[in-house]
Amino acid sequence: MDLRKIKKLIDLLEESNLNEIEIKEGEESVRLSRGGVPMAMPMPQMIQAAPAPAAAAPMPMQSPVEAATGAAPKAGSELPAGTVVRSPMVGTYYAAPAPDKPPFITVGQSVKVGDTLGIIEAMKMFNPIEAEVAGTVLAIQCESGQPVEFDQPLFVIG
Repeated sequence: MDLRKIKKLIDLLEESNLNEIEIKEGEESVRLSRGGVPMAMPMPQMIQAAPAPAAAAPMPMQSPVEAATGAAPKAGSELPAGTVVRSPMVGTYYAAPAPDKPPFITVGQSVKVGDTLGIIEAMKMFNPIEAEVAGTVLAIQCESGQPVEFDQPLFVIG
């Protein structure tokens, strides 16, 4: 199933009152659900005091690991103001199309919608990460060859 279709399903789930979506195309199927709580998480760590403001600019969020463990963000890991591009999957991040090639982007570079920012290898498939907004690359939050988690901040575009 196409990654763009999955992203659209995620957006649909977030914008609706649905708790779960399951789509089947031929032999492929995708099931998305919201609100799953890990069983090992103690109750006090689940409670979040401040609700997110409506119609606010994108804000940095905790990674799933930080949210699940209650770990505080590391010092110096604050993201600059701008649009945060997050990893759509678990995999290995690569900054360039090949080891001997220059990186797709650098900090301070201008990007347009659709420009390739990097690649994530997942299950022997190379998936391009494209800019969803135009602007200047303010930060690159991952190193080439390093594993990334789902929803991990990768880039900040301002």
